[in-house]
Amino acid sequence: MSGQVVTVVSAVVDPLREADLTAAYEAVIGEDFLDGLLASALMRGSGDAWQIVTVWRDRAALEAMRASGEPPAAPRVFRQAGADPALAIFEVTAAILRKE
Repeated sequence: MSGQVVTVVSAVVDPLREADLTAAYEAVIGEDFLDGLLASALMRGSGDAWQIVTVWRDRAALEAMRASGEPPAAPRVFRQAGADPALAIFEVTAAILRKE
């Protein structure tokens, strides 16, 4: 497979802090994209559950970001909204990519 890696950073966000969360994520969108970052999305789940899902070119790109000394963006976004984030890392073993 492609070697892509997906990070999922999840947190429960107080509804009164949702505007802080979306503003923090929009600020990240304005930053320079890291090498190897292919896609990212802020997603709302049921209740007060939120996730930031990011697709990386490969594990080396993810590890380079983590070794850069800069705090990773997704956990930082949640912390700016007063939430306690949790990280999960997945290796992509099969995928469908539709080009429109």
